[in-house]
Amino acid sequence: QVRLVESGGGLVQPGGSLRLSCAAFGNILSAYSMAWYRQGSGKQRELVARITSGGSTNYADSVKDRFTISRDNAKNTVYLQMNRLKPEDTAVYYCTALYTASWGQGTQVTVSS
Repeated sequence: QVRLVESGGGLVQPGGSLRLSCAAFGNILSAYSMAWYRQGSGKQRELVARITSGGSTNYADSVKDRFTISRDNAKNTVYLQMNRLKPEDTAVYYCTALYTASWGQGTQVTVSS
């Protein structure tokens, strides 16, 4: 089992940027495909972006061309660079190791003026 810890959330104005980090402990991150999900208030959790162990990526249509998922296997960390943020991006963001039961605790992102 891999333990995941997210960081980097916060309050940002519309049009701003944030970079989320997901650090893995207890296992080698490079073995896993990883993903970021988010859950807004009163909404279902949704997939935002995922990256395979080989580095292939895909994105939800709502974030395509604004968000970038990446990984640094040497640092055992996955990132989500979020640009041109919109109020509808407000949510708790979670990282997960796909096909496992491992989830982080979540980090709050609030986009508001």
